[in-house]
Amino acid sequence: MNETLGKQIIEQQLLTVAKAVEDKIDEEIAALDRLDLDDIEALRERRLQQMKKMAEKRSQWVSLGHGEYSEISEKDFFAAVKASDRVVCHFYRDNWPCKVMDKHLSILAKQHIESRFIKVHAEKSPFLTEKLRIVVLPTLALVKNAKVEDYVVSGAKISSSGDRMITRLCEFSRVRALQVGFDDLGGTDGFSTEELEERLAKSQVIVLDGEGPSHPSKSSKTKRSIRQAETVDSSDSD
Repeated sequence: MNETLGKQIIEQQLLTVAKAVEDKIDEEIAALDRLDLDDIEALRERRLQQMKKMAEKRSQWVSLGHGEYSEISEKDFFAAVKASDRVVCHFYRDNWPCKVMDKHLSILAKQHIESRFIKVHAEKSPFLTEKLRIVVLPTLALVKNAKVEDYVVSGAKISSSGDRMITRLCEFSRVRALQVGFDDLGGTDGFSTEELEERLAKSQVIVLDGEGPSHPSKSSKTKRSIRQAETVDSSDSD
């Protein structure tokens, strides 16, 4: 008897939930039915304004160099990070790990127009590398609102004679910077572009949807690593 009573209670609860859902749907349908031409025109105008605002923002991003991966000089770094809200800066030298990072960043620059992707030759930028405590290459400095908030670090020290340690703080940002290496990307230079993308998104220096109008869905992206791609295209390995 208790089992029968329990079933009746559950059935009644399900009916109550179903009725609430049905009432909500009816309410939304009624709201749509009440829309007149003025309401529809207002919604249309609002949507047009949103599209116009996004187009203007996209145009501004492009004018600042977003959408491409470019090299800048030491003297242009501070102007670049002040002009763009989000910047991924690769401090590099001419070695294999930096070339791997270059290829990933070239792909992401096109996919994430909301952020600027740049590179700086570390050995030609002594003031900047000292200022930002860059001691390992490649290093990605992740900049938000003109402050270095985070790092992705891997490679070898710039100079074996220096006593600067990788755990030192970035004075430029005035915040504690989390420093990680390829260990955060699978512990190997065979990491995929998607893994790097997720790492950058974790630091909020890129967005995975919304503001990134040219960002394709994850399901449509290739999962090949750059190292895997070398078997198909080795033209940049020299």
